[in-house]
Amino acid sequence: MSSWQIVRIVAGTFILLSLALGIPGSPLFVSQWWLAFTAFVGANLLQSGFTKWCMMETILRKLGARPGC
Repeated sequence: MSSWQIVRIVAGTFILLSLALGIPGSPLFVSQWWLAFTAFVGANLLQSGFTKWCMMETILRKLGARPGC
């Protein structure tokens, strides 16, 4: 699996999990502050779209994940 695929899988998982933990109607609800984490992940995805740089992808490549296209 390439680094860009791992980044997208992890980001999607973080978003869904933080929504489940932050929305009051969810059976996993903990606190609405989890929605701040959702915003953080979204902001990082937006930033990487404009700058073409993602810190998580850089870390994954240093850990041995193959670069993607």
